Amino acid sequence: MDAADEFCECFPAAYLAFHRRDGRRGGLSNASRAVLQHLSRTGPISIGEAARHLDRAQSVVSEIVSQLEGHGLLEREPDPDNRRRTLVWLTPAGLERLRTDADVLDRTLVARAMHHLDETTRRGLIDGLNALVSASRKETP
Repeated sequence: MDAADEFCECFPAAYLAFHRRDGRRGGLSNASRAVLQHLSRTGPISIGEAARHLDRAQSVVSEIVSQLEGHGLLEREPDPDNRRRTLVWLTPAGLERLRTDADVLDRTLVARAMHHLDETTRRGLIDGLNALVSASRKETP
């Protein structure tokens, strides 16, 4: 059995051991996720700008922003260049929610298992996986 076969044999067991079991993306609608993701890439913008970028009606985006603000994931702030404009931006809780929403694996389960490994083995796993992903980007289809 070559290395690719060995990896492919081990991967399903690793996924089953560590995948998230909390209903991944729990609680965020696709529209809310799109607003949060867009803001994470653009930085603070007005609701009108967000509506144009997301190709949604301004009233729809405004409602989504209000809901996210009510959950503490977004905040409104005055535009430093134009005090009549209001910008929306992610709170630290919003940034954290985006991070955890994107997780495929349960970080707590992985941390518990990693705790039982020595530092050399942990580093080897991380470096090896990073190298494998990097090598995949160099391949031509």
